[in-house]
Amino acid sequence: MQHPQPSRPQLVYLAFGPATYHQEACFSIVSALAHLGRSADEALDIQVYTDNPAPYAKLPVTVHLLDEATRTAWNAPHGYHFRSKHVLLRQVLEQHPLAILIDTDTFFRQSPMRLFERVKPGQLLCNAIGGRYGANQKCLLYKNLLAVLQSRGLADCQMPLINSGVIGLSAEDAPTLDHSIAMMDEFYPLAREAYTLEEFCLAVAAYRRLKVAECTDVIHHYWSRKAQFRAKIQAWLRKHGDAPLCEAALADVARVNDQLPRPPTLHRLGYKALSLTLPRNERQFARELLYGSYPYPNEFDRACASAWWDKALENFNARHGRIEPEQLRQCLRHPGLRLSLGARRKDIEAHLLSSAQA
Repeated sequence: MQHPQPSRPQLVYLAFGPATYHQEACFSIVSALAHLGRSADEALDIQVYTDNPAPYAKLPVTVHLLDEATRTAWNAPHGYHFRSKHVLLRQVLEQHPLAILIDTDTFFRQSPMRLFERVKPGQLLCNAIGGRYGANQKCLLYKNLLAVLQSRGLADCQMPLINSGVIGLSAEDAPTLDHSIAMMDEFYPLAREAYTLEEFCLAVAAYRRLKVAECTDVIHHYWSRKAQFRAKIQAWLRKHGDAPLCEAALADVARVNDQLPRPPTLHRLGYKALSLTLPRNERQFARELLYGSYPYPNEFDRACASAWWDKALENFNARHGRIEPEQLRQCLRHPGLRLSLGARRKDIEAHLLSSAQA
């Protein structure tokens, strides 16, 4: 008599929309596989729910085509697109005893099995545990929801906030998601501008009911400085997209690291000294351009160049108002900066003028 095989841990992705999200998901999946051991103890299933199966054709994943009607239903009644994360994980846990939903803007530092070791009955796995709910009393979620949450005994100022770039639960604790979904539906009209409502509702649903574990040592979640990390990943895909699981591709995963590329200290000091010769409002702008132009030894760090330049322009516009094309040209042609940028100056000027006029 054959015994049924126990269900393997489920690593789940929800990826839809512009190509960049699929690029993120593909690299996150490959990074998981690159760190996965080859023993039977390191076996897992990867499920991808998506509106575009094509990017995943060369990966060992199970693809579920997600049509617009399904997504609309998952986001109802308010069209809140983060609601679908909880709906999907709830659905997966109806079929499997253990599952982790992971955002696309992630990559692995260690084996994904280290995540599943932290998912057990009575415990929620999230990406990171943040500060206390009462720490920021200007926050919309505090101002608009504290009274009702306190009156129902659901939360108080000591409740820890969480980052839901990773959500892991056992099937026994799946009702936590029913609770979080119900709160999203109720509280969305009171906090529709709150970007973090979804993870806030998960924190409330788990509060006093579940222990909470985090996994920043296993996962890098690049919700900040996305442009630079996306540039690294796109460079990896340009190099390895045709054979994402070959030996060279897996070896290069480690070179797409979690550090923002920065020149050595002496170069940074030199850039700072150079910037002092520029008008005050152009100094930070010049330094950020030089950071992007440094010839980093890591090819994936070098791929961040245009992302640095774009960020420099964005920061300048935010601080000083939209830069005019002639001011941009004059800044780039300042003798010191022109000399430091060297042959790249024309490329930078063309790139930034295109961005400034867009």
